[in-house]
Amino acid sequence: MNTSRLFTLVLVVQPSRVLLGMKKRGFGAGLWNGFGGKVQPGESIEEAARRELLEESGLTVDTLQKMGQITFEFVGNSELMDVHIFRADDFHGEPTESEEMRPQWFQLDEVPFHHMWPDDSYWFPLVLQRKLFRGYFKFQGQDTILEHSLKEVEEV
Repeated sequence: MNTSRLFTLVLVVQPSRVLLGMKKRGFGAGLWNGFGGKVQPGESIEEAARRELLEESGLTVDTLQKMGQITFEFVGNSELMDVHIFRADDFHGEPTESEEMRPQWFQLDEVPFHHMWPDDSYWFPLVLQRKLFRGYFKFQGQDTILEHSLKEVEEV
């Protein structure tokens, strides 16, 4: 029987660009991604999203919009990743490199999908279009999607 663990992911979006971070170590190292991580005991999902954004990028936000929820399954790992995805359109501070992430702005038509998790190209456009969604992706390793589902929803 699979157990699941809560994670967060925040995308900072401006009218013509998006802030991503190059993961420098650990799970997903070498890939561009949003900012996020594990929800700690006693912490709400949104509190974790704010904390991880601050720790990894140096930014704070007044408002987070919950955009989606994706369950990830990795063959050989019994723990599912339950990832809650947020969008922030306004922020405070300057993006600053941390031990874990190196932030960089990308124009919306130059998002480096070929250097990101393979699932990102499926749901990322929905975040940019402000569409709410739920999804499931099953991976073999970090490169191969074995199966997936993704649907727009009224609320997340």
